[in-house]
Amino acid sequence: MNRMVKPGTAAIAAIVLLAQPVIASSATAGPVESLLSVNKRTTTSTVENESFSGALAVDGDSTTRWASLEGDPQWIAVDLGGPADISRIKVFWESAHAKDYQVQASDDGQNWRDVKTVVGSDGGLDEFTGLNTSARHVRIFGTARATVYGYSLWELEVYGVRTGDGDIQPPSVPSGLRQASSTTESITLGWNPASDDVGVVEYEILRNGNVIGRSATTSYTDTSLASGFDFQYAVRARDAAGNLSGSTAPVKASTRSTPSDGIVIALAGDIAKPELPSEHQQTAELVAKIKPRYVLTVGDNQYVDGTIEEFRSYYDKTWGKFKKITKPTPGNHEWNNELAGYKQYFGKIATPKGKPYYSFDVGAFHFVALDSDPVYNGGGAEQVAWLRKDLAKTKKSCIAGYWHHPRFNSGNSGDAKSVAPLWNELARAKADVVFAGHDHHYERTKPLDVNGHVDEANGVRSVIAGIGGDSLYLDYKAREGVEKVLGKHGVMKLVLKGKTYSWEIIGTNGELLDKAGPYHCR
Repeated sequence: MNRMVKPGTAAIAAIVLLAQPVIASSATAGPVESLLSVNKRTTTSTVENESFSGALAVDGDSTTRWASLEGDPQWIAVDLGGPADISRIKVFWESAHAKDYQVQASDDGQNWRDVKTVVGSDGGLDEFTGLNTSARHVRIFGTARATVYGYSLWELEVYGVRTGDGDIQPPSVPSGLRQASSTTESITLGWNPASDDVGVVEYEILRNGNVIGRSATTSYTDTSLASGFDFQYAVRARDAAGNLSGSTAPVKASTRSTPSDGIVIALAGDIAKPELPSEHQQTAELVAKIKPRYVLTVGDNQYVDGTIEEFRSYYDKTWGKFKKITKPTPGNHEWNNELAGYKQYFGKIATPKGKPYYSFDVGAFHFVALDSDPVYNGGGAEQVAWLRKDLAKTKKSCIAGYWHHPRFNSGNSGDAKSVAPLWNELARAKADVVFAGHDHHYERTKPLDVNGHVDEANGVRSVIAGIGGDSLYLDYKAREGVEKVLGKHGVMKLVLKGKTYSWEIIGTNGELLDKAGPYHCR
């Protein structure tokens, strides 16, 4: 998200006024209401990065904020430091606000009850008065975003009166955090126990600023990680009353690299959207860590219209670092500009023989890179004829195709019957796999025949990898033959080894989202 939209002068003044305690009049008996949440400890579902931590939403500064990753639900919680009677809560949203959310309360930070339910918020300042609820913890639980971004809060303010003492002493900060061991897909951490006046009940483990798990002991194994990646970990302790210690200093830990004598290729589509700069920056960073021999793109490299100005302003600054090793295909958004920006930016890389479709060999593999948009719209007969001749000439044992519009698709666009001419030619040639984008999710299927039915002996594997940076589509419903479907940003690490191929889908946080193969070519 990486953007800062400061509230106007009136809004800042409003926050400053909100931060002032309300003093009971001389005619009114009872305790004084005060601001309980300022600079108190926070926990969050996720953070976009460490520059947008939860602490920035309770620091009394209206120009700093918490920002989550994309996705629903997301939440931020504040520990008031002890039990309190809560009278009112103010939530000041940044432009990336929650459309629907719950205001929740808890005595222990684990078990939550709804205090208010908000539907159709227009953002800005939301104020809840007359709450008359007792709790120690308050959480804003977002269930539907108003924008394509994550959730973002300038300030969360909780007002009320402290009641009783109870156990309000947090545990000490754990010490000695270290990497105990690792594999290609996991990291085991160890640390020295924290102390507490009553007793520590669990430890929270944070990876890259986000809570990823809990442990009742002084060790934890983080699994399903990409090989050869570095991560930052921290740990904090919690007691039975919900008191949370400070976090340890971050410690770097790494998974082991996977030895490979194969050819490594990075692949994704639906990449650079001007409104989402951090997403394609993060996927580009994955490509750099993968260190591929080639980069393949499955269309919609640059939004909104694929103009040369857009390419230079966005794609070029992230995925453009790999331009010399990229073998792209165009999508419908590049066709908004009649491929003018696409061709000018990539040059002969995208049109090695003057056409936006071409083929090339890598080891035992023959790849066909196609322009599906004309075929999708009912044309492309010349390209289909070229494809038939190209496939008839190859002597390679393995065949892979890639283009933008998927023939078979569990996403909201559904199966694209109009691109059947491309798929059918690959099927006749006994191709092994076809990669596509267009719908912004990832899915892989068993081998499918020309009608989309599973045919393990003669079918072609279908893979959608539209996860390179644009907003994700999560309204998918697995069709026949689907083995895996998910909606997270990432990059495919495709490995060709002899007459076999395999791949990993690596998420932007370094998680291993899927692992497929090795498959033997037909």
